[in-house]
Amino acid sequence: MLDFVICDDNSNALNRLEKLLESAFIARGLEAQIVLSTTEPGDLVNYIKHHSVNVVILDIDLKAKVTGLDLANLIRKQDKNVYIIFTTGHLEYGLIAYKYKTFDYLSKPVTIERLLDTIDRLVDDMFGDDTQFVRLDNNKTIIKQDGIQYIQKDGMKVIFHTDTRDYESYSSFKKILPQLPHQFVQCHKSYIVNTKKITDIDITNNSIFLNNNQDLKCYIGPKYKSQLMEVLNYGNIPNCVDSINNTK
Repeated sequence: MLDFVICDDNSNALNRLEKLLESAFIARGLEAQIVLSTTEPGDLVNYIKHHSVNVVILDIDLKAKVTGLDLANLIRKQDKNVYIIFTTGHLEYGLIAYKYKTFDYLSKPVTIERLLDTIDRLVDDMFGDDTQFVRLDNNKTIIKQDGIQYIQKDGMKVIFHTDTRDYESYSSFKKILPQLPHQFVQCHKSYIVNTKKITDIDITNNSIFLNNNQDLKCYIGPKYKSQLMEVLNYGNIPNCVDSINNTK
């Protein structure tokens, strides 16, 4: 049984999150329970001191002298293994939150789809094979490899475009590529593609289309074209490409 604790200064938001969590537990057949749901930071701190929990979900802006970040700092000193998830209406807090080895942060208003994605990754991180995931930087945020469509370099940032959302990290392809299995191929100086997601390739326009969506694409650079085609033709990649347009 997994024990969850949640804290939000807004009672309406707290009640909504409780219902979403309970729905997520049922949807995933997860043996889990909310052992504490509170609007008072002091109640949370007191509970953590006397009980062991698995997951703490915190609002960052608690409209009090103590912030969610302060609570995370106290919790982390008490328990180095607890999973901390932040909820926030201010995405700029995201990078700061990772200082506390944050597993994830949920943008408000939290949706059931986004929460299910977090719960799935949480369960896999606790019980699954770690080689199936990519970790962002040195924190505990992980992305399931088979959910990545492509990875894009944008200045100092690297953006992971997945089936459910985009993740940003300050990293480099040099660090990321060794973590990835063979179906991920660098096809451009700014793109790494998951070849299992490719459904069409337009060689004439050096474009790769993914998941049968003509608006979802990345590009092929001259330097990487031969390598990409070699992998697609001889790399034992499943038959995921519906067509390759070689029209000249």
